[in-house]
Amino acid sequence: MNFIRNTIAVLVGLGIAGLIITLGIRVFPQWITFEAFAPFEHWQRFLYSMRGDNAFFGFLLFISGLGTTVGGVATALIVKYAKVAYAILIGFIMLFIAMLDVIVFPYHPTFYKISIFLTFFPFSWIGGKIVEIIYERNKKKKIADKMNKTK
Repeated sequence: MNFIRNTIAVLVGLGIAGLIITLGIRVFPQWITFEAFAPFEHWQRFLYSMRGDNAFFGFLLFISGLGTTVGGVATALIVKYAKVAYAILIGFIMLFIAMLDVIVFPYHPTFYKISIFLTFFPFSWIGGKIVEIIYERNKKKKIADKMNKTK
């Protein structure tokens, strides 16, 4: 049962991270150079048109970090054990997808190629730690409440 729960948690975390990143790109209409929403179909042409715009790639790093953090939080909330490890798994999978993007589409600037390594793992770890800290505080609070009731 834990395997199914953990698999669903990872898929939910990846879906949330992907949704946040996709919606983040759509925030600024001047960046969107295509009519229909089909990100995979137009991605190469879009990256080619953005190749000199470092602000876009900086924002993409920011929104990727935010999406990975929220995806890590969602994953850590769903799994029962090893919350931080599963959140980091979200970061690893997102890094793998970003590396495939960099390899397949060569229009990314060098700072982006380097910074993706510094974005996905730390932010997914932060997402897992947020949930772990909240759970630990609640656990300590419950123990303290039990101790106070027995007195």
